[in-house]
Amino acid sequence: MASLRDQLGGLVYSTEKGNTCPSCREPLETCRCDADSEQARIAALDGIVRIRRETSGRKGKGVTTISGIPLTTAELKDLAKALKKRCGTGGAVKDGIIEIQGDHRDSLKQELTARGYQVKLAGG
Repeated sequence: MASLRDQLGGLVYSTEKGNTCPSCREPLETCRCDADSEQARIAALDGIVRIRRETSGRKGKGVTTISGIPLTTAELKDLAKALKKRCGTGGAVKDGIIEIQGDHRDSLKQELTARGYQVKLAGG
């Protein structure tokens, strides 16, 4: 772990450039860190969409999670909106994973298969 001096030693604001990115030290207008990390996340996927039901950390409430979709964050939000509308429930997109409230694995599998994705039901 870096020392406190190293963590606080970087340039945060410059009157010439304005706000700068803490990781690449470029001005925020020209920073490509988010786009590069998004491309790396998509490249690491294996092309199989996994649907599972989870209850851990949610006080017993079940959610259906969909992971492995090779889309950008904006496209994931649009897909999540369509899937939530089909299931008639709420949900969210967190760290590239779509969460749909309730157990809707079968209807989500049908919808994603119809959209051309290779789908597997993961977990028990």
